[in-house]
Amino acid sequence: MAAPEDDRTTRPSGADVRPAALVDGAVGAHDRSEIRRALLDVLEQGRGTVLITGEPGVGKSQLLREALIRARGTPVLTAAGVEWEQDCSYGVLAQLVGDEVGGLAGDDAFTAADRLVARAGDQPVVIVVDDAHWCDVDSVRALSTMVRHHRRTPVVMLFVATPGLGASAPVALLRRTADLALPLGPLSNRELEELCSSRGRPLPPWLLERLRRHTNGNPRHVLALLAEQPDAMWDTPDLRLPAPEDVAVRVDEECEALTEQAGRLVEVVACFAEPVSLDEIARTAGIRDVLAPLSEAAERGLVTRFGGRSLPVVGPASPMVRAAILDRVGPHRAAELRRVAAEIVSEPQRHLGLLAAATPGPAPELASRLTDLAAAKTADGAWSDAAHALLEASRLSERRETRELLLIRAVDALIGAGAVFEAEAMIPAVENLFDSDIRNSVLAYLAIQLGRRTQAERTLTRAWDLVDPDADPDAAAWICQRRVLHALLCGDGPALVTWADRATDLVGPDHPAAVEALAMRGLGTAASGRPAEALSEYRALAARVREGPQVQRITMGHGWLHLVVGDLDEARAELESAIPTTTLGGSSRISLWASGWLARAHFLAGDWDLALRTVAHGLRRAEQTGIAIVTPLLGWTAAQIHSLRGEEDRAERVLRDANTGVEDYEIMAVPRRLARAALAEARSDYRAVVRALGPLATRDDDSTVAQPGWWPWRDVYVNALVLEGQLDDAEAFLDHHEARAAEQDNRPELARLAWARGRLHAARGDLDAARDAFEASLAALDTMSLPWDRARAHFAYGQSLRRLAQRRDADTILSTARELFLALGATSYVARCDRELRAGGVHQTRHERATRELTSQEAAVVELVVQGRSNKDVASELQISPKTVQYHLTRIYGKYGVRSRTELARRHPDERGDVT
Repeated sequence: MAAPEDDRTTRPSGADVRPAALVDGAVGAHDRSEIRRALLDVLEQGRGTVLITGEPGVGKSQLLREALIRARGTPVLTAAGVEWEQDCSYGVLAQLVGDEVGGLAGDDAFTAADRLVARAGDQPVVIVVDDAHWCDVDSVRALSTMVRHHRRTPVVMLFVATPGLGASAPVALLRRTADLALPLGPLSNRELEELCSSRGRPLPPWLLERLRRHTNGNPRHVLALLAEQPDAMWDTPDLRLPAPEDVAVRVDEECEALTEQAGRLVEVVACFAEPVSLDEIARTAGIRDVLAPLSEAAERGLVTRFGGRSLPVVGPASPMVRAAILDRVGPHRAAELRRVAAEIVSEPQRHLGLLAAATPGPAPELASRLTDLAAAKTADGAWSDAAHALLEASRLSERRETRELLLIRAVDALIGAGAVFEAEAMIPAVENLFDSDIRNSVLAYLAIQLGRRTQAERTLTRAWDLVDPDADPDAAAWICQRRVLHALLCGDGPALVTWADRATDLVGPDHPAAVEALAMRGLGTAASGRPAEALSEYRALAARVREGPQVQRITMGHGWLHLVVGDLDEARAELESAIPTTTLGGSSRISLWASGWLARAHFLAGDWDLALRTVAHGLRRAEQTGIAIVTPLLGWTAAQIHSLRGEEDRAERVLRDANTGVEDYEIMAVPRRLARAALAEARSDYRAVVRALGPLATRDDDSTVAQPGWWPWRDVYVNALVLEGQLDDAEAFLDHHEARAAEQDNRPELARLAWARGRLHAARGDLDAARDAFEASLAALDTMSLPWDRARAHFAYGQSLRRLAQRRDADTILSTARELFLALGATSYVARCDRELRAGGVHQTRHERATRELTSQEAAVVELVVQGRSNKDVASELQISPKTVQYHLTRIYGKYGVRSRTELARRHPDERGDVT
């Protein structure tokens, strides 16, 4: 319930339009580095048609200039569509061929295309058409015909268009015929930060997010505000962002042209802090027939209509448009309209919000009503609603002590809602308040969301030292709830259970703090080694709490637990239902945790594209809210998928972007280590795998790292230990964790450890024991929906059999592994399977061997050596000794007539660049 002059976005986000080239990325839908790279790839290939789209001012021309700098030396033909020439046949093509429009009037698409081919010649050429939304259709057809029927002509075509302008036919045709569509969307927070810093105006994260929402991340509007507003404005904590001057001028002109009724409609819509119904608009503005003025205002780009057919709502076209309209209306007229609207709306939150927005100074009675409303919302766990009610109550209170207490409670509620950036903007004011239990509790809560474990521990301890549980059990219970969350992120199950029980003892199981703590208690029970008991706890809690925002917390925790015990179907169903925050006041922080674990569940189930889309959604939400604690979890899944698909650069970039610089919490440090191990394993760098996972092996048994099912790393670690020759360490580790997994009956964990045990038996030369272990693992995995684990088990089984000279059986099992990896899209492992199959030599013909004069194993050695692998790396990959690798190399050098690896790479170029 923010003040009327706030700049909160009420416009719903548009559909996520993603080109095929970017559809599987874990980056944002409009990530500029990805788009720039895709465009440069086309220019380097020297052929292709690219359509770049985006709203005015989003940076299309800048992207084009950057790309053409890289194409310097290549002739460039340019043209531009113009509004008044859109009906002029071949108007754009005439610009490219250097002819009069009339000279092309009688041509068909084929003849016109031939003219352009003659103009381009045989040399590579880049054709650029700006403002392609104003193109004439005949020119677009001719250009498309040129690409389709003159395939030997080395031409790159770049079209730049603004959808929504001009006729729809040219852009629709370009969408169908372009090889690559690149939608250039809003700046991300990271890109916005770079832009502001480059203009000498570095801004804090909370202000960057506010600026991004206000401008919809449009660079033109951002730069205008930075240039137009005084430096002192940007240091104001409760900053109200105005409209850029050009937007304000346009809005003023459009408003002046409105009829009286449409003008009143626009004013009313701007005075609401959220989208408003047609009935509420009509009654507040005193308009009997609202549809005609609504259409008029919408045509002039001042309001937008959205929502379902049964409940349509209307809001300003953008936050900037709203700011410009409010400036026109003025505070006195806006207050009048809000008081009228307050008598019309019936929902208490909106009613009190409108009254507060119309009240400039202290109003104790209204502040008291808002405080009561906040208490009711808090009891329901509707933290966002509670926060805005408390903020207004603080502003309207007369006594300083009351204002400060309400402000602290408002910040606490904002953090509960996941609005970390909004809370962070108010922290300087909170830090300057008297040292109290509630102040330290709030500072600790924010530190937790930002991933600052040490700070959280210090302020939580201080809060508990200051509180008197007997005198103020409510405040003490909330500190306990923060302790519960802190323990969960530390992976400390026993501490979590202790603090959850303490919260319940203080205020009873129905208190909001207790319900929040109980929503996590089952995870603590499972992390203490009692997963079956934990499932029972969640079933009982879900049966007791059936409605309201707290259901989201319980559902997320239950889904997370189902993932731990290996019930993927239940996990996915519950985590999916825990993500939405648009109903019942759900929390963004809970949604983010649900996204992180849901992406993991999708990965394990083999739905990798869906996993990446879930990650992309989560990372965007994390960036927009400021919640840092969950980004390593999201980045882990994306980085692993990219590495398995042979996209190592993208994997590294995801890890870099998800790096918050803090990893005190286990929930952050562990996924980072698992991601690093996944990247190293995909490269067959098992020494790096051991380095990444070794520290996890030293954690005590009270940590979730040591509990089965919480983190899938033990089979990866054993596999790496075995391949590095550390067999005794592998056996001791396996003995301990197999016993624990059996004790808790964690079937997925037992299946993973079984194939790791088979790897160990094979390394010791015990063929029968290895077969038994691998077969047991595969039999168990066949009953579970874990295609990635099945593929891994087959691969390790086939590798081990080949090492034990069981080449024919190895060939069969490796072929199965290859098909499983291929179905998943794990191209890096498909390539490894191919190398193993070649090394086994079962399917290699005599003709192939005679042609290459290499044995199957020598061919596999060559393939790895020319990629730059060391003898030790090659030995690890092929399951042979480094001495054997050197022996093969000596023979290979003789067969090729070379003396070094460098000469071998030159004689064998077709193997370089293979995915490893």
